[in-house]
Amino acid sequence: MTETPAEKPIKEKRPQQVFTLLVQVGRCAGDGLPKGATGAGLLCYASGVDEAEAVRETVAILKQAELAPLDVTGYGTLEEREKLGHEIDEDERALMERALAENSVIVAQMTPFFGDEDR
Repeated sequence: MTETPAEKPIKEKRPQQVFTLLVQVGRCAGDGLPKGATGAGLLCYASGVDEAEAVRETVAILKQAELAPLDVTGYGTLEEREKLGHEIDEDERALMERALAENSVIVAQMTPFFGDEDR
């Protein structure tokens, strides 16, 4: 008697969502950060089926841009942030919609960090 292989269950396709991420980057050659900066904080909106995928994609893209990601803090999806009481303006919503439509990572803000020279 020949056994037939069990059929694989069909995976349900999960929808893309946009996650708000704060990425801290260090210095590396060619990063484009201002002279004297020790690194930067980047506010990003990244699409993914879950936050882990959004983080992986964001880190990969930042590395391609010759940045050195050190730490990523996730703030969740639009819905999660609204439940937490975050105020989200129309410009921010528009960037989130763009990230979703383009299945991309949007760097919305970059804030350079400077060391304390007086120490």
